[in-house]
Amino acid sequence: MKVPFTVSRMLDLMRDTLQLDVVTTGDAGLDRVITTNEVSSPGLVLAGFVERFPAKRMQVFGETEMTYLGSLPEGKQRHVLGLFFSFDVPCAVVTKGIRVPAAMIEMGDRHGICVLSSPLKTTEFYRRVKPALDEEFAPTTTLHGSLADVYGVGLLFVGKSGIGKSECVLDLVERGHRLVADDLVIATRRGNDVIIGCGHELQRHHMEIRGVGLIDIPSIFGVRSVRQQKRIEVVVHLEHWEHADSADRTGLDSTTTKILDVEIPRVTIPLNPGKNITVVAEVIAMNHLLRFSGIDPAEAFNQRLIGRMRAAADVRQYLAEDDE
Repeated sequence: MKVPFTVSRMLDLMRDTLQLDVVTTGDAGLDRVITTNEVSSPGLVLAGFVERFPAKRMQVFGETEMTYLGSLPEGKQRHVLGLFFSFDVPCAVVTKGIRVPAAMIEMGDRHGICVLSSPLKTTEFYRRVKPALDEEFAPTTTLHGSLADVYGVGLLFVGKSGIGKSECVLDLVERGHRLVADDLVIATRRGNDVIIGCGHELQRHHMEIRGVGLIDIPSIFGVRSVRQQKRIEVVVHLEHWEHADSADRTGLDSTTTKILDVEIPRVTIPLNPGKNITVVAEVIAMNHLLRFSGIDPAEAFNQRLIGRMRAAADVRQYLAEDDE
């Protein structure tokens, strides 16, 4: 179960990046849970319009909001801040190093809402906080397989336990490619169609080879043999030959699989004794690069074949209609 993303945890992860300081007293509001990656400014709620106020988001007070608050008489300012802090907001951040009014600190303490301060400009604060929150709230799942970077293409090898996923990736590493994760791959969706895979922090860059045990890849092959994360671009499914369905012989019948609702190309490789799966994996990566650049060898061959058959049919029709 995922740990709730509280204000306290946000401070642990992002305090230095966002240059945050807590201005409310004690631990007020540090246990509040941030439930979304969206960030907003209070906007019209300071003028009394609260019907469309996104109260569940982190609220950012920039120079415009603070200038408006500073222009109000003390009584009106307290009323406006009281209205704002009556909502169940996770926290409030004052940017650009602007001095936080005493009334704001008082209201935050009273309602148990943490008020933070940052010297960053508002636009810079948004630029830094949004990717960090996106990463924290990105959909994540775990996959059983081995992920390798082959010619810059992320190949995720899947299949039954003992099929040879780790051995294949080990051979690829020995040939100069890079290991990302073995056995357990943590997949995270970025944006709408990008899946990033990485290893667990405790087992990252270690492999289990049956009969040998655990091996430390960077210690044996050097730091250039590994990378921290990689986009998953092709899923390579390894199957025993006798258990495999009819294999694709032309490459025209492309298949996909879904990871976190993102369609990923899928290639099924039937295994039999003597097959050099490492070279096949390299060809899969290079073929993916060709298709990405707009060249589909299977489709090009198919079009040439169709063109030749049409030309032959035209010749036969001409000879059939020649009465001379």
